Amino acid sequence: MILLLLSSVFILSVLLGWGKIMESIFGNLFRGISGLILAGILGLSLIWTVFAFFIPINLYVEVPFVVAGILFFFKKKLYLDLYRFSKKDSVLIGSISLVILYGSSFYPYILDHFGYYVPTIKWLTEYGLVKGISNLDLTLGQMSVWHIFQAGFSGFSDPFLRMNAILLIIYTLYIFERKSWVQLSFIPVLLLFSQSPSPDLPVITLSLIILNELITGNKNITLLWAYAVFIFSIKPTMIWLPLLIFLSSGLVSKPNYKHTFFGILILLLFFIKNIWTFGYPIFPVAIGDLGISWKPNPEVLKISSEYAIQKTYDMQYTYEEIQKFSPYDAVRNWFSLEGIKSKINILFISGLAIFSVFAFIKKKKIVTLICISLWIKSLLVLAFSAQYRFFIDVFFVIFFVLFIHLSKKTSLLFFTSLSLFIIASLSFPNIIRQYIPSFRPGNFMVGLKKEQLYQPSTYHYNQFKTFQTGNLKFNISKDYPFNFDTPIPAISSGYVIENIQSGIFPQYIDPKNVKKGVIWKKLSPLEKTEAENIINTIKHTDQ
Repeated sequence: MILLLLSSVFILSVLLGWGKIMESIFGNLFRGISGLILAGILGLSLIWTVFAFFIPINLYVEVPFVVAGILFFFKKKLYLDLYRFSKKDSVLIGSISLVILYGSSFYPYILDHFGYYVPTIKWLTEYGLVKGISNLDLTLGQMSVWHIFQAGFSGFSDPFLRMNAILLIIYTLYIFERKSWVQLSFIPVLLLFSQSPSPDLPVITLSLIILNELITGNKNITLLWAYAVFIFSIKPTMIWLPLLIFLSSGLVSKPNYKHTFFGILILLLFFIKNIWTFGYPIFPVAIGDLGISWKPNPEVLKISSEYAIQKTYDMQYTYEEIQKFSPYDAVRNWFSLEGIKSKINILFISGLAIFSVFAFIKKKKIVTLICISLWIKSLLVLAFSAQYRFFIDVFFVIFFVLFIHLSKKTSLLFFTSLSLFIIASLSFPNIIRQYIPSFRPGNFMVGLKKEQLYQPSTYHYNQFKTFQTGNLKFNISKDYPFNFDTPIPAISSGYVIENIQSGIFPQYIDPKNVKKGVIWKKLSPLEKTEAENIINTIKHTDQ
């Protein structure tokens, strides 16, 4: 926790410095410390994304950018801006920040941390964006912009990968600067995403900031649109936000589509990044086939699509069973899943219905457009894979709009009550296991360790086996399904088995230069025999 505090102060100074640089180029969305910091995040994320096509985002990138940010921070005397807060607000911000730092110091427990977030950051820091990396492990094809940003600070500034904790502190600064008190109620819930570099936290916080700016009359459509597209590039399920800004700019204010130029550039960068790593413009959807030679094997995409449909029903039905559902069965079974998921699904549809009635009664253009945008996003999610993690942001947006005028006193009361519950749950996870047994992530929470008061808790495993098929020499984690602590190139055992059963396997385009990319190749009879021996070894090891 102490090291996390020092890291936070250091990185916030760097982001303020870079925010000042970006402000001189693009202007600012709103005045204040949080506005400068967000400009720094946007600028560094885009710069490092471009760099990642050519070089790894490692210490050689981190050091000069950190030095430049610190120099501007002191040269422009940006530390003086901290004195703009009243003494009372400073105490509250400090207290909330300590709660955030404590909540963020626990062991990671979200499974994607081990199977997706950390492996992605390892590839970015060692190689950058690798062409066709999705052929090695499909999840690596996502390469979220947020993970590129996290990679840029992972050398020495934030080796514990707690950028989400720092973003929550930035979010707190924004709330106090803009006096958007209702958003204090969200911080305790978002603490559940702060131990990992989960892209869910940045898209929720940043989208609420942009939404608040839009509702309160910010007319800078150029930057509102640019930030909305940036949030979409972190996680495409946030499509409702750029759609909302686009509709709002055309229906509420005077349309001027030259304002979309900056955002379109960000969108193009996002598409190019995805085509480079995945072969299609939007991960994981195989739409927009450009005939790229390194796109994933169709059978692999089919398996992924079937798995996504199963995840819609929380893996409680087989794909074959789901295919036999009538439209009525599909809806009924989705609402009657065992455990907490069915309650979330019911609450989701109920929330949308209530918000629709509210928008109809309110008869305000902006509220109606928010409602339309949320429905479009929700229908797309329901059509592809109706997993609660894809529509969790909708709850925050609905609550925000319905209770936007919540007072500071009431919001602080909500914050305090929820924080006590969340912190107690993180410290003593048996509370969640006992009262919400179907909340599976609760089973992976470790609880309070005295060491975390000094530094954030992290796992170290580093047990693996090495294999080779064709020109690809790769590692598989031993007795564990994920590769968070396995040297790259690493492939999950499940993905290895899927590939071999499909008669294919990833291969380097040039084994002497990993950066040139990865493609899939049909196995020869000899390679298939070697691969089947690998499967036998994996299954024997797992036993």
